[in-house]
Parts: sequence; C-alpha cells; structure tokens
Amino acid sequence: MATLPPLDVQRLTPGGAWAVATAAGLVAALLVLWVVGNVAVAAGFVAAAIVVGGGVVAWRALAPVAAPTQPEVDWHLVRALTQDSPDAIAITDRAGRLVCANDHYEAMFAGLPTPPGLPIGEAGVGALSSVGRAAWRDGRARLERAEAGGRTIVIDVLRTGQQQDLLVWRAASATETDGSGALAAALAGALGRRLAESGIMAALLSADGRVLAADPVLRSRALGPGSASAQGADFARFLITDGRGLIRFEREGLDGNPLRLVQVPFAEGEDAPILVALLDEEDAPVTAATGATGHIRTLVQLMPLGIALVDRDGRFVEMNDAFLRAASVDRAAPPLYPGDLVVREDKAAVADAVRRFAGGGAAHAADMAVRLRDHPDEPVILSIAGARGLGDAAVVLSLKDNTEESRLKREVAQATKMQAVGQLAGGVAHDFNNILTAIIGHCDLMLMRHSPGDSDYDDIQQVRNNSNRAAALTRQLLAFSRQQTLRPQVLQLPDVVSEVSNLLKRLLGETVSLEVRHGRDLGPVRADPGQLEQVVVNLAVNARDAMQAKHPHGGGKLTIQTRSATVGEISRRGPDIMPVGDYTALEISDTGSGIPPEILPKIFEPFFTTKEIGKGTGLGLSTVYGIVKQSGGYIFADSRPGQGATFTIYLPVHATGEPVTPRKAVAKPRPVEVWGTGTVLLVEDEDMVRAVAERALTRQGYTVLTAENGEAALEIIERHPRPDLLVSDVVMPVMDGPTMARRARARYPDLPILFMSGYAEEQLRRSIDLENVAFIPKPFSVQQLAEAAREALSQQG
Repeated sequence: MATLPPLDVQRLTPGGAWAVATAAGLVAALLVLWVVGNVAVAAGFVAAAIVVGGGVVAWRALAPVAAPTQPEVDWHLVRALTQDSPDAIAITDRAGRLVCANDHYEAMFAGLPTPPGLPIGEAGVGALSSVGRAAWRDGRARLERAEAGGRTIVIDVLRTGQQQDLLVWRAASATETDGSGALAAALAGALGRRLAESGIMAALLSADGRVLAADPVLRSRALGPGSASAQGADFARFLITDGRGLIRFEREGLDGNPLRLVQVPFAEGEDAPILVALLDEEDAPVTAATGATGHIRTLVQLMPLGIALVDRDGRFVEMNDAFLRAASVDRAAPPLYPGDLVVREDKAAVADAVRRFAGGGAAHAADMAVRLRDHPDEPVILSIAGARGLGDAAVVLSLKDNTEESRLKREVAQATKMQAVGQLAGGVAHDFNNILTAIIGHCDLMLMRHSPGDSDYDDIQQVRNNSNRAAALTRQLLAFSRQQTLRPQVLQLPDVVSEVSNLLKRLLGETVSLEVRHGRDLGPVRADPGQLEQVVVNLAVNARDAMQAKHPHGGGKLTIQTRSATVGEISRRGPDIMPVGDYTALEISDTGSGIPPEILPKIFEPFFTTKEIGKGTGLGLSTVYGIVKQSGGYIFADSRPGQGATFTIYLPVHATGEPVTPRKAVAKPRPVEVWGTGTVLLVEDEDMVRAVAERALTRQGYTVLTAENGEAALEIIERHPRPDLLVSDVVMPVMDGPTMARRARARYPDLPILFMSGYAEEQLRRSIDLENVAFIPKPFSVQQLAEAAREALSQQG
C-alpha cells in the first residue's frame, strides 16, 4: 500500500490552507450529524471551520516572507576552474572591482590591473571602456584588436552572475582566436611530420611574410640540418628563381629540386596569417608564358610592398594584397587597367607611362604622383618599371603611401602661410593702433570741454566707444600674429576653467549641458589667465553654434577636460611638429555637426568663417591659435563629420620652481594723482599721435618737447638741459626708439624712459637691453598716458 506524503502546511498558499480547513469542517459536521442527528450542531461545526480557515489565510498573508538567501561565491573554486583555460580571464563586480583573475591574466598584463585600465594604450583603454559599457547593456561585447606586450589580442566581455552583476573579461591572442596558434603548434609537431612523409612542406606566415611556424623538413632544407627554428625569418629569402622562373631553395642553389608553391587561404582580415605549401616537382621544361608567371605571381603575393604586374596591352596580370589595400581595390571586382585606379585627369598620364615602359622606351624606373579615384585629395606615389623575363608581365607597378609626407608638406605650407599672414596682421594692427590712439585721444580732449548734459557729449562718447571696439579687434589681430601684450603667470589649468565655468553656462544656454573633468597631478603652466579664458570662451561659443546647427531644437554636450599628456600621445602628434616633453592638455569637445575634412586645414586662418554674413568675423579661432602659440603651446583640431569636434591644447609644464600664482591676485594699485611737473621729451613719428600725446601731457602740467624721429630727439637732448622723462615710440624709421634711448642713457644714465607701442611688451622687452624702462600699449587714452608718465617718474624718484 502506497503511503501518502505528509502535508506540508508551510508550502500551502493562503487559498490552499483555507480550502483544507473548510474541507475538514465539512467532514466533522457530517460525522456529528450522523452520530447526534442534530442539524444545528452540525452547522456550528461548518461555521467554525470557515472561521478557522479565514484565520489561517490572514496569518499566511500577513506573516513576513523570509528573503531568499544568496549563496556566497567560492572564488577559490572559480579561480581553480579558470586556471585550465589558455586565455587570460578576469572577473569584475558591479562596482568595477577586480574579484578574480587567473595566472594567464597576470602574465599577459604583467600584474593584476583592473579592466578596462589595461596596458593596451590610451586608445585601447578608451575602446575597452566602451566595450564594457556595451556588455553591461547587451550582455556581451568584443574588442576585435588591441596591443598588449607586443602582440595582438582580442578581448571578449560577458555579463554573468545570478544577479547579472559580474563581468567576465577574456583576453586571447589574435592568432589563437582564428586557430592559427593551434596550427602553428601542429606544424612544428605531428602534423608537420605527417605532411613531410606525404612530400608536402608547409609554413605559416604572418601578413608581412615572416615565418610563424614551419614543419621540420622545410626548416632542414631551408636552413640546414639541425636548425632550431625559422620563426621570425623572412620567408622570401629562403627562395630563389632561375632563368626559367622556377623556384628553388636558396640554400640548395640552382641545382636543387624545383618547387611548386601553393598559397592556402586560411583566415579573413588584412593581418590574417598565410598558409603556404611547397611541393617538389620534376625539372620539366616550363614556358615563360605559363610556369614563370605563375611562380612570379606567387612571390609577388608574398611581398609586403604594394606590387602589381601589367602585360604589354596595359592590363593587370597580378596584384598582391598590399597593392589592393594601398589602392583601396575590392578583390571581388578588380580593375582591368591601371588607369582605372586614378582620377580622370591622371588617366592619360598613367596609360602613357605604362605604354612607354611596356614597349621598352624607358630604361629606368620612374615615379609619378597620382590621385586615386577613391581618395582624390591624397596624392600617392606610383613607381613604374619595365619587366623582363616575367612571362606575360611587362611592367611592374608599385604604390607608395605618402600620406605622412603629404601631411607634413601641408603643415609646413600652412605654417609658412600663417607666419606670412601673421606678419601682415601685426603690421596692420600696429598702424591701426596709431590711428585709434589719435581718435581716442581727441575724444578724451573734447570730453574735457563738454559736460554730460551737452548735446555733443553723447556723440563724442559714442565715437570713443566704437574706437574701443576697434581696439579690441586689433588685439585679436595681434593675438593671431603672436604680438599681443600678455601678462603670463604660473598657474593651474583647472583654476582657469573653474573661473570661466559660470560664464560658459550662461553662454551655452539651458539646452546644452556642460561637463568639466580634471585630471590628477597636473603640472603648472605659464600663461596669461585672462587670455586662456578667452581661448576657452571662443572654443565654447563655436561648439555651441555647431551643436545648435545639428540640434535646432536644443541638445548637445560640451566637455572640458584637463589632463596630463602622455608620451605616446605626444609621439603620435609627431616630434617634428611638437617636441617630446611634459605637457598639460586642455581638451574641449562637443557633440555638434563636426568639421568637414576640406575645411579642417583652414579653420585657424584669419577671416575664414563658415558662418553666414553678419554672424562671424573669422577671428575667433585665429585668435585662439595666436594666444596658444604665443604661450609656447600647441593646438590641434580633430573631427569627423557628424560626430562633433575636439580641440586639444598642449601647454608645456613650467618646472622652474616659481610658485603658482593664486587665480584671484590683488591688482597692483595705480597712482590716482596724475598731475605732474617737469620737462618731457616726446618722440613719435606719427604726427597725429604726437599731437594728441603733446596736448595730453601739457594739460597735466608738463613742459613738452617734441621730436618726429630719433635723430631729432638726440639733437634736442644736445641743445636743452636734461629732460625729466623720455616718452618714445619703439618702431620708427631710420633710428628706432631703443637705439635712441641707449644714446640718451649714455649721456644721462638715470633718465626715466616710457616706451609706447602697438606691439607686445614681451616681444619688445626681449629686443630692448635697457633697465628701468616703462611701457604703455597703444591705443591708450589721455588718462592712461598721464598715469603711465606719473608712474614712470615716481619709480625713478
């Protein structure tokens, strides 16, 4: 008789418990009715059962449910299991902490770094971070290529765990993922011996023709008996060809057995390894039109350079993979003629050169610059040479990728153009400053004769305000030409960004979000903080306009980041462009519409703008460029159309021990009293500036002697007693201001000197070997000239 299992009340649902209690009450009522025969008593039993069942239901519903206990993970067991895997495996939790890793992981990455912060380069870490985020979102992701310890690896990331709160990072050699690692080991072992017994010699080659593995017989015949390994050798050096085009081992010479070489497609991808097989064949006669060409084609395929063979009719006979990649050709649809590779304008020249070399009309190889059809903006070098003894092949073509050379030429041309434009802009700004000095000065003099209630007062004030706006424009020109007056300080870039962040939030508006990130242990830089703020504002405003163009209804994100520049990053920029050293980087990136490739080389040119008329002067980025270069730094723009733009500024780390200047430094108090006495010798070649300065100084109580050039000033010094102050322009014809000042100091060593100029003070001070000289930049107002004169006299006293 089968036994029923005991009733487990704990497993009953509230409804089930109520049903059991009610059924028990009914059974009891029937028994009472049968024994006693009283219906009222039986009904009481039924009611009692219903009440008890309801109580059970309430108790089960209100009773606290014990939370299921999470079993703890035995990480020792997990690590033991991962040890059997040939791959490098690591596990991180939701907080990004490394909780487990096997020995292969520690060996591959020389320690136990926490993913994604692996030693795979800055670009690799960024790509792996994106892969990790994708794995959290999708459950699985893969990084197809990374460099670690000098070899190429593939990294798979899998989300797992009972709560899906763990990531498994699996890194394996790229050759192992496509099976070539196992094949290499097999060729060196039993598989290689079996192939040799069958008369087949095999080798596994890298994409550039280097030996990854070879069977024992091939090693013995190529290198000699007892050779240890052929790994890393250039496979093409093992082979030679005779006059008939037959292939033999170079070690065996022309008396060795001829070989037939077969290339076996093994894996997809440009860097995929190549499997080749060599078979001994009888030394049968081979015509130049068949066997020779076939063997030459095989050797051409093994060459790492881009090589193609062309017959006498100008048709392609063979193109190796390197040539296909360099010419951006699809192997499934190869071109028939070399002219099909280039733009229409270059077709005739290429066809004529091929015809000339095929007919023997040219004795030597020649190089010609052509533009490929798929890359018309990047000229490449096409080398052409005649071929003899290669069967159908009559011409050998070689493509040389001169992208780097073209880039350097463009940058040199750009630098030369920018220097020439900068000199022009500086000269224009200098002359314009003289005009503005006269306008502002005359406005000040007229305002002294008018009160705010006069009818002309507002008009004069408007002229003065517009003149100041024009002065700001000349400062932008001087900044572009790197001749602006700067006040450099030793400071930290995060302090500058913090000062301007509130202003940026107002400029960007509510629809654009601002994110600011600062790196650690940043080196101090020496620059003008006010000018750096202008750099950040100009770049931010341009980014805002680009994002508004892409998102008319609002949106976008501006990211400002300060960080230390790595050595690898500086090296990638090119030591011929930016010397290797310690730099602090300021990176400003946006999510706007990006910069088209044809516009990118022109963005720093003055007056170049893509904005509509009335919304841009074209001086914003040129000003940024000038400020950065004048501060000793470098600026680069990187962009992909539709994916935003990133401007990276590198400023050299200042390491002289000079203390960092607090961001909010107390300004030096200027003298309030401008009234003075004494004789001032004023030297200025511009008549309008000299007239304004003379009237301004005379009104302040000075006796003013004027000279239109340096020679006239020296004559006045000879005829008159010693002046109390020498005020002179710097750039003048025949004799400049510093030369004249040196001669004046030779006569009066303690003579106070005040230079005025529209050029940068720092640039001028490097060319002026005089001590205790003051400087006032043009354009200046009457008040500013009076204050500068008073201050120069007070310092001398």
